[in-house]
Amino acid sequence: MRRTATACFVLLFSLVSFSVLAGEGPLKLPEGANPSAVMHNDEGIAAWNKGDYRSALMHFSEASRIEPSGETHFNEAIALDKLGRHGEAAMHFKAAKKHANGNPKILKSRILNAHL
Repeated sequence: MRRTATACFVLLFSLVSFSVLAGEGPLKLPEGANPSAVMHNDEGIAAWNKGDYRSALMHFSEASRIEPSGETHFNEAIALDKLGRHGEAAMHFKAAKKHANGNPKILKSRILNAHL
């Protein structure tokens, strides 16, 4: 019985996105970022705030393609996490950490560190 309860808890935990637990959202791009990347990132944030994580991912992915940075990879990763694509999210969290340039919102992120 105890084993079954533990298995149910693990299954339930794996279905809940890490971002819900961490309460973290997307990041704005820093000053001087490519204007096209900023536009896509802002559109992604707007979609995120509406709960449209697929559209958010589309915009964050485009921003990341235009200007790969810690922030764009982080945003792409949290959208992937919301969609339950945790393996892909972990890859982008790793890239976000690599390109964080000392950004504490990335480096001290609970969701990032939970994936890595």
